Amino acid sequence: MNIEPVAVFRSPLKEKFGIPRQSGLAPLLRGYVEFLPPFSAEEALRGLEGFERLWLIWGFNLNKDVPAGLTVRPPRLGGNRRLGVWASRSPYRPNPLGLSCVKIESIPGPGRIEVSGADLADGTPIFDVKPYLPYADAFPDAKGGFTDGKLWPPLEVIVPPSFSVLFSEGELAALEEILSQDPRPQYQDDPAREYGLSYCGRNVKFRVSDNILTVTEVR
Repeated sequence: MNIEPVAVFRSPLKEKFGIPRQSGLAPLLRGYVEFLPPFSAEEALRGLEGFERLWLIWGFNLNKDVPAGLTVRPPRLGGNRRLGVWASRSPYRPNPLGLSCVKIESIPGPGRIEVSGADLADGTPIFDVKPYLPYADAFPDAKGGFTDGKLWPPLEVIVPPSFSVLFSEGELAALEEILSQDPRPQYQDDPAREYGLSYCGRNVKFRVSDNILTVTEVR
């Protein structure tokens, strides 16, 4: 089977570093599904206004030349314990496909959907879009495997006023959500190490110490 993208995702996040590890973890983060011709025709979105959420099926296009194995190291387990690839949502998979549930914020025009809570980088190819159906897709009492016993407490985020004024109110709120999820590799915990996150066309640098993330520079 040969599949081609029907859309491309547009996001303020241009690189893998900093992308939320799951959809819905940064609900204030906005992005756009931009459909490609001929799927951008107005009739293709007919009826979508009656739904609140969407499933996006997309490709891990930023994983260049990384072979997929039978085991992976989930970040929530500290990156030092291996599990079978089918017991994870690792991007390194035999078929590099992602699945995300996003909220529809608006349909501003033919071929474009504004969504929130996505975990996709800018330029991500989207292969299919399906409406989320609460009666069939929601199982709140289902077991979550290793994630049930491994909490991921959010970090406290400090953005000095000299840097916060560089962003709009919405951009700043979404940035704080992203940073609170601790984008660092989980096996790294060096308070002196500075990290850089590409966001809204700027390089946001930060350090983490004692569960407090402090933005140190914005270029």
